[in-house]
Amino acid sequence: MASVIHIMERYEAGSGLKKALAMSRTDVIRQIRESGIRGRGGAGFPTAVKWNLCAVAQSPKKFIVCNADEGEPGTFKDRLLLTERPEVLLDGITIGGYAIGARLGVIYLRAEYAYMKPGLEAALAARRENKLLGKKVLGKDFDFDIEIRMGAGAYVCGEETALIESLEGSRGEPRNRPPYPVNTGLVGAPTAVNNVETLIACAQILVKGPDWFKKLGTDVSTGSKLLSISGDCRRPGVYEVGFGTSLKDILKLVEGEGAKAVQVGGASGRTVPAKQFGRKLGFEDLATGGSVIVIGPQRDMLGVAENFLEFFVEESCGQCTPCREGNPKLLEGVRLLKRGKCSVGYLRELQNLGRTMQAASKCGLGQSSANAFLDITEHFRSEILGRVPATKE
Repeated sequence: MASVIHIMERYEAGSGLKKALAMSRTDVIRQIRESGIRGRGGAGFPTAVKWNLCAVAQSPKKFIVCNADEGEPGTFKDRLLLTERPEVLLDGITIGGYAIGARLGVIYLRAEYAYMKPGLEAALAARRENKLLGKKVLGKDFDFDIEIRMGAGAYVCGEETALIESLEGSRGEPRNRPPYPVNTGLVGAPTAVNNVETLIACAQILVKGPDWFKKLGTDVSTGSKLLSISGDCRRPGVYEVGFGTSLKDILKLVEGEGAKAVQVGGASGRTVPAKQFGRKLGFEDLATGGSVIVIGPQRDMLGVAENFLEFFVEESCGQCTPCREGNPKLLEGVRLLKRGKCSVGYLRELQNLGRTMQAASKCGLGQSSANAFLDITEHFRSEILGRVPATKE
């Protein structure tokens, strides 16, 4: 385990912004590019590429949006950042706004985090008084402000185009892509949507430099990652580790040894069995938005699959057929398996359905909702097949 701490280091409000405003917009993006940082929401899109695409887009109006929806089951690290590091986040949003040429930033705050809004509004007011927001930020030729919009209470709004639809007052449903938000986003203008953790890391990078950031991580996955660790372990909580850390080391850290599986990336992530605990966190192996759920030996893996599928049936927007119809069928299949009423042949059909959903669903929700079912039926076949009736197919 490396001892260098990145995201949670102490930070003076405005320090990253002062560094950014002393540079050209191009140089700010270059710093972000040299750090190698990729989106911390799970998808891992290079942050500098997203900012540059927005920066070069020809439009009189641009936006930067902070995705603070944090609806993935098992994820709670953004809640910590929003309450304990708001000054770094607001700097990160403002830096991003400067880099892409935006004049307004929007925090899309999860509906369940409404209690945080007064504190964030107070932080914004203090920044305006200190010339860190508003007209002529820090006396420079840069006007920028930030406003808070409350989320719609829907999991699918964590997807950036559904989030934008919600911001515009419409039902939160993913858009067809292309066009992409960096060209056609909020009210048709170029928009960069970044995760809370990503923006905080960018502010730290501007203060301490790309080389500091790359002290942790791997060549492909630079920097550190905040993890929300819960489940069957003695020390749950929010941890910061370098990318490239193995699940075995993480389990040791949280006293979760003896687990039979780890769910990495929340309900939409991957179910990793004990024999694969040597796998490492990173975009080249196990990407995660931050959720790590430890599954102890006493857990029924079909119960785990059922729990996740109940969630996806509830949260699907219903827009596309693979997700709308596929998740209820998978849930039905899991319940048949639990009762010993599902044949091996029908289980294969359900697995084929899950793979079809991964390939044909419109957005990340449908593309990933079958992950846990497929992983569990693959890696825990002995546990599952013991309930399959021994009859001819």
